[in-house]
Amino acid sequence: MSDLAHQAPLDPRLLEILVCPLTKGPLEYDRAAGELISRKAGLAYPVRDGIPIMLIDEARKLDA
Repeated sequence: MSDLAHQAPLDPRLLEILVCPLTKGPLEYDRAAGELISRKAGLAYPVRDGIPIMLIDEARKLDA
C-alpha cells in the first residue's frame, strides 16, 4: 500500500482558516507529500494523521 493510502485527509474547512505561524500568510496543501506549504516563508509544515503540525521547529525548509 502506498503512503498516500495512509494519509488521513485534511478537512478543507481547516485549510481555509490556517495560516503560516511565521508570516501569517496562506498555506497550500500538498496531499502527496503530506505537508502544508508556506511559499512566503519557504517552509513546509507536516500533516500527521490529518493533523497539521504548525510548529516552525517541525517545518522543513523548501528547496530554493
